[in-house]
Amino acid sequence: MEGRALMPSKDEIRSAHRIRRATVPPVGLEAAGAGIARHGLQWATMVAAGERSTFAVYLGVGFEPPTLPLIAGLHGTGHRVLLPVCRPNRTLSWVYWTPATDFVRSSYAPIDEPVGEQHGIEAMRDAAGIFVPATAVDLSGNRIGQGGGYYDKFLAGLEHEGLPVPAAAVVFDDEVLPAGSIPAESFDRKIPVAVTPSRLAQLM
Repeated sequence: MEGRALMPSKDEIRSAHRIRRATVPPVGLEAAGAGIARHGLQWATMVAAGERSTFAVYLGVGFEPPTLPLIAGLHGTGHRVLLPVCRPNRTLSWVYWTPATDFVRSSYAPIDEPVGEQHGIEAMRDAAGIFVPATAVDLSGNRIGQGGGYYDKFLAGLEHEGLPVPAAAVVFDDEVLPAGSIPAESFDRKIPVAVTPSRLAQLM
């Protein structure tokens, strides 16, 4: 309609945020990682009701929000940590992480993956929460991932298996956008919470 700005596409939003991420200096990434760990552990304590549990996380690489401090913090407070391995047909398997875990470059995605025994979706039966990657979220709970579709398929699989594991997206502070900023499609799964360097953001 004339006079009304068109909503940017997912690809346009993703590209803009990737460009901005590339300008964050190392000291900024380090500070972001510390804040994400602090607020991620706060969320973990809430969803696990203060008990030791299992959390699925991912290893942020390159200009992504750093998650290694969060991973180490979860492990250090007695939680078990699962990290993803990309498989054919946009599926994920999971490996339990310890500080001794080695990593190799993925054959399917531009990420580093843990080496170890791989587990399927059944590993989530003991999980209290999942930290998912995103390039942006909005206050309607919509999420833009990296474009591979792995996590939308994984979250849909959890629903199909009757495993309503709470999920939180990990983003930088300025990647939490106003409600309705991100176009949603039928296969998208909403995310209720975002973990940022400065806060826990309730999205829906």
